[in-house]
Amino acid sequence: MAKTRRLIKESLPLVDAVCEILDARIPESSRNPELSDIIANKPKIVLLCKSDIADERITRLWVDYYKKNKVIALPVDCRSGKNVKLFLPAVKELLKEKIKRNSEKGIGRMPLRIMVVGIPNTGKSSFINRMAGKTKAAVQDKPGVTRRNSWFAVGNGVELLDTPGVLWPKFDDPAVGDKLAFTGSVKDTIIDTQALCLRLLKILAKDYPQNLKTRYSIDGFEGKTPNELLEMIGKKRGMLISGGEVDTQRAADTVLDEYRSGKLGRISLERPPVI
Repeated sequence: MAKTRRLIKESLPLVDAVCEILDARIPESSRNPELSDIIANKPKIVLLCKSDIADERITRLWVDYYKKNKVIALPVDCRSGKNVKLFLPAVKELLKEKIKRNSEKGIGRMPLRIMVVGIPNTGKSSFINRMAGKTKAAVQDKPGVTRRNSWFAVGNGVELLDTPGVLWPKFDDPAVGDKLAFTGSVKDTIIDTQALCLRLLKILAKDYPQNLKTRYSIDGFEGKTPNELLEMIGKKRGMLISGGEVDTQRAADTVLDEYRSGKLGRISLERPPVI
């Protein structure tokens, strides 16, 4: 984290604005608080990535929230490209005063340079690849792929500076750590995924019961504990081991994978603060 902070701090004088990539399902938890102070004085655009698997109604609330705070926020889906084309016009709007000054000075062809920041697995590399029109930034559905700063020309006089995606070392709120783990920004190898899944199921049973019913063809789980719900899902999927017991670890990994991929439907885990 210290190395990345230094890289970003050293590169800030080279850019005109910052594009902060957030996970549309958890916009607050996916914002790295240790970068906020560093980028505070730069114009900023927020991209709510993975909006295709977030609750559309709640995403609209987040866009309104940012607008009230005078921040441009765009919900995008980098896999399909939905709304990505809105990014360049938003950059021009954000930096219109700078563009005007450059034109008056006779340097209107100066490129607009945007730093792209975000934690692991929020869609940062997918966004850059979509903008560049080809696979230029490494993309994997696991955290920690981008290792260094890289420049990419994306047309219309705009250049993007990709930066490594890193998490901050300590989560003051355990719920933040859970949300990051639910969405795949924390490596599964360092957590108990079965316990994690039980915490996710508790939330989904309360806020999105219909999604569980539709995906797993289960009913009558109201009042069930997360453990009982996981057993029901495992039985329905035929995930059994010797003796007819449910392979709860396999069932848990399946639920997590299907939430992360959007197979469970459009689900958001955070709402914006009330202004």
